Amino acid sequence: MPAYPPYADDDGPGGLVAKQTPGDNAEPLSITEISALLKRTVEDRFGFVRVRGELSGVKRAASGHLYLALKDEGARLDGVMWKGSVARLGFLPEDGVEVIATGKLTTYPGRSNYQIVIERMEIAGEGALLALLAKTKARLEAEGLFASERKRALPFLPRVIGVVTSPTGAVIRDILHRLADRFPSHVILWPVLVQGQGAAQQVAAAVRGFGALEPGGPVPRPDVLIVGRGGGSIEDLWCFNEEEVVRAIAESPIPVISAVGHETDTTLADFAADRRAPTPTAAAEMAVPVREDLLATVGEFALRQRRAVTRGLDLSRERLLVRAQRLPSARTLLEEPTQALDEAGERLRRGLAGRAQVAGVQLQSVAGRLSLPLLAARLERARERLAAQRLNPALLSARLREDGRRLDGVTRVMASLNPDAVLARGYVRVTGEDGRTLVGSSQASAEARLTLHFRDGLLDVTPLDSEAVQHKAPLRKAQARRPDSAAKPVQDDLFG
Repeated sequence: MPAYPPYADDDGPGGLVAKQTPGDNAEPLSITEISALLKRTVEDRFGFVRVRGELSGVKRAASGHLYLALKDEGARLDGVMWKGSVARLGFLPEDGVEVIATGKLTTYPGRSNYQIVIERMEIAGEGALLALLAKTKARLEAEGLFASERKRALPFLPRVIGVVTSPTGAVIRDILHRLADRFPSHVILWPVLVQGQGAAQQVAAAVRGFGALEPGGPVPRPDVLIVGRGGGSIEDLWCFNEEEVVRAIAESPIPVISAVGHETDTTLADFAADRRAPTPTAAAEMAVPVREDLLATVGEFALRQRRAVTRGLDLSRERLLVRAQRLPSARTLLEEPTQALDEAGERLRRGLAGRAQVAGVQLQSVAGRLSLPLLAARLERARERLAAQRLNPALLSARLREDGRRLDGVTRVMASLNPDAVLARGYVRVTGEDGRTLVGSSQASAEARLTLHFRDGLLDVTPLDSEAVQHKAPLRKAQARRPDSAAKPVQDDLFG
């Protein structure tokens, strides 16, 4: 068989112009046509395949589609997972994770290659799942999400407890039962899926939803959260290993108790939470103390308080009795002051009697000088001196005339100094707001209002500003020098 089909001119493969071979009716295929034929052939032959490989170059587009590559030691296969299938993934795809992908092969004519359209993707065995878990844990731990200094202390006695779990499982019943036994509390349940598709998103949304509640709002904000579910395999508990759940717990403003699984089950949520409980029942025990123990403790404190108070009173009473026995009796204390009082009373009696005798002697000596004729003579002399004191009318008249002349002089001086005396001759007196008489234009221009005192009344005016006064003043002086205004005297400008 020749390598090239024969040509009519038998020029061989090096012909310049393509020519139709005799008897050949087939037209040459276009690139689009050959690509479509290849696409149809590949899709018909590989309409359903399951491949195993390691993820590489995982990239999620803004549209929600997932682009990646599957590789092993000897080959590489591009892949795409559309948005609807991505939403059903049970884990977060990352580079290096070994998976089993189910879908169909197709071609991509734009780059002349083939790829797999993935409809379902699962982690290839528990070993790969544990490898992914270790990788995620190392990455989140490097970010400090599991650091011990981020852990917060749980409230001693929370008033409201938030629980994130399934409403139909045994977890919520165990928690409520244990709380009722230890310390009945207000519990708010946020129902979520704890396994399967969408569980991680619901758990993360519940934790963030509790943290977004406002204190004092219509829905009380919990003081502590319990995130939990029952035991199960690593696949059953996988949603609590999702990065979205771990970050929500680490960022929660409310302290979180993780109660996922039983005893030996450990998830990344346990590392991010403030406390880890081996079981949901243990989480309830961590959240609240035992009410009976608190009552017993309070009762013991009250008893100790009463004993302390009583002990102090008893000791004080004993000390008082001892000291009271050492005190002298009231009679002994009053004997000496009573004797001193009796002596003072006796001295007072003797002193009063002696003073009365001395005063009697003095009275008798004075009584001789207080005779009635002597008093009458002194009264008569006083009347004579009073009658001798007579006023001379002439002296009073002269004094009144002198004072009248002085008063007339003062009145004339006051009239000449009165500033309003010249108002009748056409003058005006200017005063400011405080009533002071203004004598200069600078004083008048500084006032907000002026009062003009005329002969027949007052007039309130407002002064112009200084520029207006300076502009108008020369005009008035020029008018005063006109010949025809000589017959009518013009008053001088009040503002200079």
